[in-house]
Amino acid sequence: MTRDYRQMSTQFKYQLDTLVKIGVSLSAENNLNRLLDMIVFQARQLTRADGGTLYLLADGRLRFTIIQNSTLGIHRGGESGHRIDLESVELKKDNVCAYAAILGKTVTIADVYESKEFDFSGPRKYDAITGYRSQSMLVVPMKNHLGAVTGVLQLVNAMEQGTREVTPFDEGSVALVEAMASMAAVAIEKTKLLEDTRALFNSVIEVLGVAMDAKSHYTGNHIQKVAKLNIEIAKAIHDDTEVFPDIRFTENELEEIRLAGWLHDIGKVTTPEWVMDKDTKLKVVLDRIHLIEERFTRAAEELVKAGKSADAERLMADLQFIRDKNRPVEDMRDDDIRRLREIAGRRLPVAGHETRMLSDDELRNLVIRRGSLTEEEIEKVKEHAVWTTRMLEKLSFPDHLKNVALYAVQHHEKLNGQGYPTGVGADKIPFQSRILAIADLYEALSARDRPYKERMPYEQTIGILRRQAENGDIDGKILEFLVDKDVFRRFEEKYRNGHNGHAAYE
Repeated sequence: MTRDYRQMSTQFKYQLDTLVKIGVSLSAENNLNRLLDMIVFQARQLTRADGGTLYLLADGRLRFTIIQNSTLGIHRGGESGHRIDLESVELKKDNVCAYAAILGKTVTIADVYESKEFDFSGPRKYDAITGYRSQSMLVVPMKNHLGAVTGVLQLVNAMEQGTREVTPFDEGSVALVEAMASMAAVAIEKTKLLEDTRALFNSVIEVLGVAMDAKSHYTGNHIQKVAKLNIEIAKAIHDDTEVFPDIRFTENELEEIRLAGWLHDIGKVTTPEWVMDKDTKLKVVLDRIHLIEERFTRAAEELVKAGKSADAERLMADLQFIRDKNRPVEDMRDDDIRRLREIAGRRLPVAGHETRMLSDDELRNLVIRRGSLTEEEIEKVKEHAVWTTRMLEKLSFPDHLKNVALYAVQHHEKLNGQGYPTGVGADKIPFQSRILAIADLYEALSARDRPYKERMPYEQTIGILRRQAENGDIDGKILEFLVDKDVFRRFEEKYRNGHNGHAAYE
């Protein structure tokens, strides 16, 4: 008898120690699917149960979430990758799991084939199909910290160690599983809360993206594409074992990189729309080319009336030249700038008054050498980085996402210290920020949908990026890795597929 007691005591101590370890494991796990798998597996380990099923209460029914059975080699739900195509259980007391959920009571059954209290036609039918023999059963309601039932844990066929003979679930096992079920319910609730919070946070980011897209479709597209390219670059580097063998990102670090991509241009909600989408040099809130066209047309009419038709034709040729130079280019020629200045210096009669053909401000915009923005407008665009900083400072990022704001606001910083908004140098620019800077530049140069620039061929885009790397603006090692591994081309193909209805970026 003493030996039996000692054996029982040793077994109980082992189970108690195991329960404590399980509690620690459950509280530390933040992945819901892994957690659900762990709950069933650990409960089976505690009780040496052959099979286990986990139900979660949703919309007044018990939904199958995890099914495991060693003898049948079954693992469905959770991280198994196998869906459970079984109808959820209605809350009726003739079903043992529903009974446990309704009353919040544990149920133990020595042999389901001898039970008269519950309807076991389902398990018997299943046994007939599979050749299995369901016998002992333990059904435990899972209660959260408020005592509310959130699910049910069902274990089948406790087995003797060594012989694997099926036995009833003993009182010690029942008490342990009840304790574990309570811990599991709290862990599930905590994990679901974390996932719900993450989903809410991502929804807020999506709302900001929708708002940006509504304000400027081109900027909305840019943000979306940069975010996806940013994480694609990070994964390519993470998987590399040659160029970057020491760079490995954790799940949290990849999440930081992903979110930084989505938030990097959020400050542009403060940038005037006409500046963001300025597709011609003369456009502000209105397009001033129309004012110039009216001015030149009237002056030409006056010249014709005065018998100076040849001068009128030259004037209309000048107008066409202005129309052409109103479109942005990569590098405006000196001869074109001189001609514009000559045109601006002329005065002609318009409606009886001598009028300058181009105002100082019109000329200042037309002689922009590169792009469509004046220096003041460029500074206005640069302010978005400051506003991004201010806006992200208002978000309370959890510790595991503490670097999101830093990476997001540094996408215009340069390794040589000549970037903005703060002008920090290479020693203050982390690897993740360098990735985002390249993703942002590549997308801006290669974009097909910008109204203010022509589409740039791939080779030209890479050529510009390489010059920027030589100047110390961006990280040349990362750039050359991306070119050598064809990351940009593969991304473009994947992105196009995603936008053609495939699930490349679902």
